[in-house]
Amino acid sequence: MGANNNRNRPRRGRHHNGDDIVRPVGGRYASLIVGPAIGLTVLCAHAQTAPSNTAPDAAPVAASAPGAAEPDKPKTARKSKVASDTTTLNTVEITANRRREPAREVPMQVNALSAQELQRKGDQSVRDYLKEQPGVSLVSGGNGAGNNISMRGVTTGSDIGPTVGVYVDEVPFGSSTNYGGGASHALDMALLDLNHVELLRGPQGTLYGAGAMGGLLKYVTNEPDTEGGLSGRAGVMFSGTEHGGFNHTEDAVVNVPIKQDVAAFRVSAFNQQDAGYVNRIGSDPEKGVDGTTTRGGRASLTVTPTRDLTIRLTATTQQIKSDGSSLVDYNFTTRQPIFGDLTQSRQANEPYSQLIELYSANIEYDFGWARLNSISAYQTVRNSNLSDGTSTFVPLANSVVGAPMFTSGIEQFALSTDKFTQELRLTSPANRKLEWIAGLFFTDERSTNDQILNVTGPEAFLNLVSAQLPSTYREYAGYGDLTYHFTSRLSATAGLRIAHNDQTFTENVSGPFSGGATSKSAQSADTSKTYLFTLDYLLTQNSSVYGRVASGYRPGGPQPSVLDVTTGKMSSATFQPDTLTSYELGYKADFLEKRASISLSAFDIEWKDIQLFNVVDGLNLITNGAKARSKGLEFFGSLVPTPQWHLGMGLAYTDARLTQDVTGIGARSGDRLPNTPALSVAANLDYLFNVGSYRAYLGATESYVGRRTSGFPNSQSTPNFELPAYVATDLRAGIDLRKANVSLFVHNLFNRRGMQSASNSFVQLGGPSQILFIQPLTIGMQVDVPF
Repeated sequence: MGANNNRNRPRRGRHHNGDDIVRPVGGRYASLIVGPAIGLTVLCAHAQTAPSNTAPDAAPVAASAPGAAEPDKPKTARKSKVASDTTTLNTVEITANRRREPAREVPMQVNALSAQELQRKGDQSVRDYLKEQPGVSLVSGGNGAGNNISMRGVTTGSDIGPTVGVYVDEVPFGSSTNYGGGASHALDMALLDLNHVELLRGPQGTLYGAGAMGGLLKYVTNEPDTEGGLSGRAGVMFSGTEHGGFNHTEDAVVNVPIKQDVAAFRVSAFNQQDAGYVNRIGSDPEKGVDGTTTRGGRASLTVTPTRDLTIRLTATTQQIKSDGSSLVDYNFTTRQPIFGDLTQSRQANEPYSQLIELYSANIEYDFGWARLNSISAYQTVRNSNLSDGTSTFVPLANSVVGAPMFTSGIEQFALSTDKFTQELRLTSPANRKLEWIAGLFFTDERSTNDQILNVTGPEAFLNLVSAQLPSTYREYAGYGDLTYHFTSRLSATAGLRIAHNDQTFTENVSGPFSGGATSKSAQSADTSKTYLFTLDYLLTQNSSVYGRVASGYRPGGPQPSVLDVTTGKMSSATFQPDTLTSYELGYKADFLEKRASISLSAFDIEWKDIQLFNVVDGLNLITNGAKARSKGLEFFGSLVPTPQWHLGMGLAYTDARLTQDVTGIGARSGDRLPNTPALSVAANLDYLFNVGSYRAYLGATESYVGRRTSGFPNSQSTPNFELPAYVATDLRAGIDLRKANVSLFVHNLFNRRGMQSASNSFVQLGGPSQILFIQPLTIGMQVDVPF
């Protein structure tokens, strides 16, 4: 941590709320808010705040994120969304080290994405948030389905467990395991009264636990504001997408102070309708088959009954529904669309649905000598989808029965996770020679994964496979770190986390393609240690250098043991944890009277015992059998040559490769790790000006994503599809009319067909590659009205 940390907690009654966003809607979605609010049964206090400014018109740190926006201000500030005169890293506070502190003082590479700036750009989903973040990759089915996030090249393409952790405020979200879909269902949180989003790059295992090997994505929400009177905002957004249709979003937030400096209630809701842009042909043709409806709400209550005690209760719900995926069918060999531009062929509908509910309670008590936080949370995640398997499974089924009886095949998936977490954390006061954090963490996670494969015909039906895959995950962990300030310039931090988990897994399968009805169970247990060590040196009041060594891990797990006919032995019933160690050097500074900022880092990650879907003697197993190394450079900078002109840039160079062969899948040492471009860049330019007495802005973003592989080049199980580099251009403009903010945005100005990711699961069975493209040309307008 830096040598000049901010205070350990804000003055009573002061909350850093965004006066710039509001996501939510009116009465017909009230049940989405009331239900979760009633369900709150545990207390909690919020231990973090959003970015705040030290100067009235300070703008965000573009060095924190390319084109980062003005940090959100308290409701009482009533500043213009487009007001922005200076830029400095010192104005952005983040919570990466479980303390509120300026981004420049945190000895790691961390980006803070202001919700105001995301909204200004017309961004509404995790695909939008991450598209301009160099060094961060997303593999998705579009329409909110199947998000897999990776950072700094820490991915194998088809990850067993998540390599990037996801938090909502102080609560870890989603499953930690393969069986709970943790790697493929990263939370896609709409701008539901968010304050900002933090991206922590590099392993965060010591403070954030399992799965945060490549980094952490943290959603930070607005807190209820106890000051002033009733306030809030309402907004509407309209847009049209080429090859698609009409999109719209309605949102609102209301803040109700109950007693000044003591209690406040905040409620928000939103309704988002995306028309989609992929067309489907086949038995049920549809335009915009990937059209999606996203609705959600949040209710939050903050009570500060005494100077030292703060209680925050929060309930969040969000539902995503879509008629189909955004994947386009491509010929794997010719690399051409099979059915036309942005078109897929399906013989069956592929609806997707996700419902999440998150209830958290945070109790914070300040003893003076330390601050105690008790964070309790309960969450449910319900995912369901259908997948058309006609081209793959109908020929196989017809060959089994010896007649063309079947015409369509449907895979059904239902994945459900219930998770309880409890964390107790003591944090010493800041600005002491010795600072420390100590915590205990517990999670109890139960998942079900039901899968059914049916083929049907005019007068025929056959269940090929039915599988029920229940699993449990329970973890106990203790962690802590110490920061010692040798001088006013030099400090060192050492941290350690010890975690133990127990897991169970059962596989119940039946059907002719399963070899008959069977039931197998397995269990596992492992203990892992992660550590952290940093040295931070303040070169001047506005610049510092740091060195960081950190480790991360993913838990191992159970798997069914099967007979290996080659050896006559049963295969292993477990796979082991995989671990990595990261070495990082960095430099952060403000220049030119804080009108220029840079953040530069170089990293070297050693990853071993990598968990992989592997083929061993003809058996499909999860194994630990590979090593990899990821080296890279990251640069983020901003420049404000005049009060009117703001420039921001981010660049990431990543060389991530296997350093050991994986013979079972044909992967070789030297192969690039999938979905990781060698070079990615984003640049922002904004111009601020006045129209009469009103403040306005114009802006543009240019982003470049380099060539990537979708898998390992020589893999036979999942053939590799080369994804070419692409460039995208976005524009924005807005004006603050005082009583309303009006803005315009353009995404993908030149309507480029940038390939974001590829799925080749069915290529070996004669199926197509399925390609996800960036959103086509989209032009939109939004109006935001504060009250």
